[in-house]
Amino acid sequence: MLSVQLLYAKITLPNFFTSGMVLQQQTQAKFWGKSTSKSLNIITSWDKKTYKVNVDAEGKWKTELSTPKAGGPFSISINDGEEITLSDVWIGEVWLVSGQSNMEMPVQGFKNQPVANSAAIFKNATNKNIRLFRTIKDAKGAPVDNMRGTWQVADSAAIRLFSAVGYLFAVELQQKLNVPVGIIQSAWGGTSITSWMSAESFKPFEKGGYRYKLKHPDSVKKTDRNAPTALFNGLINPLVGYGIKGVLWYQGEHNHREPEIYAKMFPSMINDWRMRWGIGNFPFYYVELAPIESVKDGEQISLSALFREMQYNSQFSIPNAGMSVTLDAGEQKIIHPANKLAVAQRLSAIALNKTYGYAAIPYAGPSYKNYQVNGNKLVITFDNVGKGLKPFATPSMNFELAGDDKVFYTAKAKAEVKGNTVVLQSDKVKKPVAARYGFKAWVIGDLYNAEGLPASSFRTDEWFSPQYGK
Repeated sequence: MLSVQLLYAKITLPNFFTSGMVLQQQTQAKFWGKSTSKSLNIITSWDKKTYKVNVDAEGKWKTELSTPKAGGPFSISINDGEEITLSDVWIGEVWLVSGQSNMEMPVQGFKNQPVANSAAIFKNATNKNIRLFRTIKDAKGAPVDNMRGTWQVADSAAIRLFSAVGYLFAVELQQKLNVPVGIIQSAWGGTSITSWMSAESFKPFEKGGYRYKLKHPDSVKKTDRNAPTALFNGLINPLVGYGIKGVLWYQGEHNHREPEIYAKMFPSMINDWRMRWGIGNFPFYYVELAPIESVKDGEQISLSALFREMQYNSQFSIPNAGMSVTLDAGEQKIIHPANKLAVAQRLSAIALNKTYGYAAIPYAGPSYKNYQVNGNKLVITFDNVGKGLKPFATPSMNFELAGDDKVFYTAKAKAEVKGNTVVLQSDKVKKPVAARYGFKAWVIGDLYNAEGLPASSFRTDEWFSPQYGK
């Protein structure tokens, strides 16, 4: 039977090129596979165009399909003597979502860790214009060209095990753009950024004495999620070239005590992915690590807060990047916060404004600009206040002041609702020289602009850093 199958199964496609898939609209979408013939013809139903493609000596072929404006369903016929047809093909917007457990966290949640309002999410999950591809976890010692996974229509059954952030982002995008949306999930909990880096982008850090070392390819098992490059090899490399609009990233819990090295690895990984895709500086939007109670004895400053600071600053040094703030959406003792809708909505606001040109959609909360001292008061000025700052519902406990002794005390905070400043004062600090907001491991953010978007934690000083808080 195997011999008979090999005789007739001459065309082989990666698992993501199947019926039911979504291709990125209005682009030259790369399309590839294998064949036992020397050439083949591809016909796309949306324009009746025929592509004549040569097959190389290794049996591989690759071409680019000109995709139209969003629509469908369409079909793609491939003929190398034997014809196969992909049906129910849609053209729209495609995003890759990746990272560790908070990106992987499915709509059904984890054990004893639910996703907020999941019952309503399941109830409303019937949208044939949203298609989901969830990759099956597989670590590899060397880059491979295929992966396990299938495209599914986003109904209540399909979303059960699919990324809540990824799916809810798709819902927001599809409702606003009114086009088919495809989400490719490639995430794995408990993983370091080094797992998602290629060997080429990781090697400079290995030479610098980083704690992770490359393993011999033959020694990497499919469960070795933290072997450097293993998840790039198994879960990213097969997708390289697939037409996408951009990437959503939620990762860092595994590296939160390493803000300095992460600040270098993160842009290196992004640059490497963009170079390999070859479609320019595609959007790369990521999620701030939500606050959680996690303080190590002897820390002079929270490494979690330093990590958030690094993440916030990275969006300005990395081209075409943006960050979804979660300072108000953490849970004190749970590393997987339930409020995934807030994360997805803030990511979609960034995408709609920065990628799709909806300038009227706000996407950024108040951001620290500068400060000045007026006697025993310190006045902080903010950007991105829109129509003003939202008043504090109760007195904020998230602001701190310090004098020359570098000892911080909780400060009274008064927001100018119609302006862009917050005035701070503390009876214990007669001559303030520095201020902080939410600069701790655990905090519930309460500083918003009038549009309801939160500020991230920040500080006006540079004390006790950047050497890992020492």
